[in-house]
Amino acid sequence: MAHHHNHQVKSYNRAFAIGIGLNIAFVLVELAYGLAADSLALIADAGHNFSDVLSLVLAWGASYLATKAATDKRTYGYRKVTILASLANAILLLLALGAIAWEALHRLWNPQLVEGMTVILVAGIGVVINTLTALLFLSGQKHDLNIRGAFLHMAADAAISLGVALGGALILWTGWVLIDPILSLAIVLIILLATWSLLRESMDLAMDSVPQGTDLAGIRAYLKNLPGVAQLHDLHVWALSTSEVALSAHLVVRDGTDCPKLLQDAQKQLHDAFGIEHATIQLEPEDAVDCPLNP
Repeated sequence: MAHHHNHQVKSYNRAFAIGIGLNIAFVLVELAYGLAADSLALIADAGHNFSDVLSLVLAWGASYLATKAATDKRTYGYRKVTILASLANAILLLLALGAIAWEALHRLWNPQLVEGMTVILVAGIGVVINTLTALLFLSGQKHDLNIRGAFLHMAADAAISLGVALGGALILWTGWVLIDPILSLAIVLIILLATWSLLRESMDLAMDSVPQGTDLAGIRAYLKNLPGVAQLHDLHVWALSTSEVALSAHLVVRDGTDCPKLLQDAQKQLHDAFGIEHATIQLEPEDAVDCPLNP
């Protein structure tokens, strides 16, 4: 068997600590002003930002657990917790969206006066805080679904806070109070669209599906065409965590094959070309008794 290990995970402890601190402070400010101004858009955004605080806490905890060493019981360690955290964050956000949508529909039938200037000022602060927090996770969001979840939450919040501020300006200009619940429903729709892909991908990884962006057809073709390989079977590719991909495969090799070189080349190419961090390859002689895992 050939193994490749590269378990060094970049620490985002500082980013999480700063992001959580900023967002807790903003949630308190936004909720207080939302109640004072009787703005559902601000209250809805405060509720969503609070769910983001919880999501950041979950993501931070998962990132920390992912660095813990493997044990006799958990031989892969705790790295898959990052997938569970991504899934929990998506579900948490969907529940928050349902509550916001319910209240917004109620306000459509019972509109109330909103202080537009308060909405503008508080939402403007939100644009700044959410943008700064999103930037903390910008570098890691392309390679880690757990970090991408944090980044998407913050980036979406920045855009939504900007929309809330514009809504406050429209209320000041037109005096039309229905803008507030309509804007809240728009917030729900935007976040729902952004969250759906996160939920779908997290669910796939939790079920050991091939990670998004992994070229399974290319991997299969590469392994089958290695020098000395007569047959490939029992190929599996799955996610160890939101940032690490694992592979296992059985290769039937012909007599005279340079097995050490084959394993070394396969290990390197799987890592460099296909992003496989942990490869386990079993070699079987061509004239051996059939492998029970070979269909």
